[in-house]
Amino acid sequence: MNIKQAKQEIINTVQAYLTKDETGEYAIPVERQRPVLLIGPPGIGKTAIMEQVAQEWGIGKTQVMEQVAKECKVALVSYTITHHTRQSAIGLPFISKKTYDGEEVSVTEYTMSEIIASIYDQIEQSGIHEGILFLDEINCVSETLAPTMLQFLQYKTFGNHRVPD
Repeated sequence: MNIKQAKQEIINTVQAYLTKDETGEYAIPVERQRPVLLIGPPGIGKTAIMEQVAQEWGIGKTQVMEQVAKECKVALVSYTITHHTRQSAIGLPFISKKTYDGEEVSVTEYTMSEIIASIYDQIEQSGIHEGILFLDEINCVSETLAPTMLQFLQYKTFGNHRVPD
């Protein structure tokens, strides 16, 4: 697949996911939509595809996804996931008080994921509720973050917090 085809596939996927029926519901329900992954062994050119598109357009790699988002009229939240720890991805623990059978107990809960919070921030700033969450270098996460990323790919959640529909 060449660069233009890869870019067009991403645009086609985003447009397919955003298509709505006559009642305003997504033609492909949100729970059936899956992440777009560029996967393959190291050195095959996943990052190079994005970098080549960036070079062709004279912009940075992250700006490629910004351009795709702009063409599709959606918002963009972008992260290089290798810079994250398990805590920033799923949230920090805190102790809250709950009452069970009339007895107050301390319970561990988690703050909202930095990544999920940034999606909500983007929605508030732009007013756009549909978008792309671009996670670069997802295959390079630490061993402690790998199960969290698997959970995210399967269920669109980080810890107890779900990516907004």
